Amino acid sequence: MSGRRAILRNAFTVGAFTSLSRVLGLVREMLQSRLIGAGVAQSAFTLAFALPNMTRKLFGEGALTAAFVPVFRGEVEAAGVEKAAKLARAVMTTVLLALGAATVLIVCGLAGAQTLADRLEFSQRTRLALSLVTILTPYMLAICGAAFGMGVLNALGRFKASSFMPSLLNLFWIGALLALAAFPGLPVAVRIRLVAAAILAGGFAQLAFMFACMRKAGVSPRLRFSGWLDEKVRLVWRNLGVAALGAGAVQVNYMLDQFLAQLASPWAAGVIGYAERLMDLPLGIIGVAFGTVLLPTFAGLFAKGDMDGARDALSSSLSSLLFVMVPAAVGLIVLSREVTGVIYEGGEFDAAATVRVSRALAVYSAGLALFGFQKVLVPWFHAQNDMKTPLRVSLATVVLNATLNILAVALLPVEWRHVGLAASTVACAGAGCSLLYVFACRRNGSLGLSRIAKPLSRIVLASAAMGGAIWAARPAVARLCGAAGPRAGAAVSLGVLVAAGGATYLALAFALMRDQLRGLRRRAR
Repeated sequence: MSGRRAILRNAFTVGAFTSLSRVLGLVREMLQSRLIGAGVAQSAFTLAFALPNMTRKLFGEGALTAAFVPVFRGEVEAAGVEKAAKLARAVMTTVLLALGAATVLIVCGLAGAQTLADRLEFSQRTRLALSLVTILTPYMLAICGAAFGMGVLNALGRFKASSFMPSLLNLFWIGALLALAAFPGLPVAVRIRLVAAAILAGGFAQLAFMFACMRKAGVSPRLRFSGWLDEKVRLVWRNLGVAALGAGAVQVNYMLDQFLAQLASPWAAGVIGYAERLMDLPLGIIGVAFGTVLLPTFAGLFAKGDMDGARDALSSSLSSLLFVMVPAAVGLIVLSREVTGVIYEGGEFDAAATVRVSRALAVYSAGLALFGFQKVLVPWFHAQNDMKTPLRVSLATVVLNATLNILAVALLPVEWRHVGLAASTVACAGAGCSLLYVFACRRNGSLGLSRIAKPLSRIVLASAAMGGAIWAARPAVARLCGAAGPRAGAAVSLGVLVAAGGATYLALAFALMRDQLRGLRRRAR
């Protein structure tokens, strides 16, 4: 199988299982928006969930995966799976021990903070957030162990199990929300605590599943208390230190966003969270799929010294990614109000929340292609064991993000501050992509991306025409579907517009990019 074809096939595999996770996530968000709403409880939950998410990105699928996968893949290429498995067990043992100790310390500290908050009569939101963080802290140990297992399987070219794993959490989460729906009298604060408990259970189910898959792949997840000072283990930890600083800078950005969102308005953090999850539908399916596949692919190519193969993989992957991301961005911008209303509105989620979320969604969607480009470029450096360049870029964007966020909160009206925070994220993504591209060219010469200029111009043209067609058809479709009732009519109208927009884009793509479509179809077989 050729390199391009293997990448696309693996990306489709990851994308298919990620689609399942995203559909389940969409169901989850529809239930949560109606049962929890977009108020104080959701803001407290968003803030509390930031800690395990930050840890996951520092010591799970973020920095640790970036530091570990290239070394592990190189060991597989040089010495085989059996020796590489010893490296994996040594790294996993040290990570789990460190995270286990951190979990105990954090839980003890939170117990004291909760007591202090009760005595000093802190606000309801602060006390709720503290209780949620206490419940969710052990989740960081489970999800980091599971994410490490994902890295091992991805490095071995086994993408199905690792791509399915996130669906397990969504199944637990949805189960809890469905159970809560049977008890409408429960206070919202009690509901969100039960949701947090279900997330914790789901995390340990993910860990057990990943460990079983690792064992099946020939890398038994036993603890190993020797080999901690091995050269390759120390290389992983050196890379991890730098990568963690870069991931930490990203998480500082995220936590700053959350803090400033709390200052912007009591509901802003929850609203931004809902908008991000809608934006994550295309990004998570396509962008994450290519990012997941490209890290071990680049690592294998660089280990063999095949620079031309790496350039070809980069350009072909980016072309395929933009073929989906650009029209998805245009569609979400044009239909942001309809998408938000159909998916979220109802119960605790009112029309005002729909307007707020749709505004942020439109801005986030404008950056979809940039977010996807980042997910393709960052593995280029990590696969070469270069963690410092993404770190420098992250630190630069932290400063830019902080400046833009503070200006947004200080200068914009209350109803538009969260939109300013979203725009800051998009601007930082653009700056980050530009810097990564410049540094990659300095390191490796031309990346060969000029070959995608012509296809990109046609993608943009077809996407713009699609957006114009959707915009023009909206009033007529809304009138025709309105007879079905407010809710059913809105859902049917959205479905018709999405289908019409997709058909328009594909027809124009076939007319303008026939060769590219044929190439995609051949490589997908």
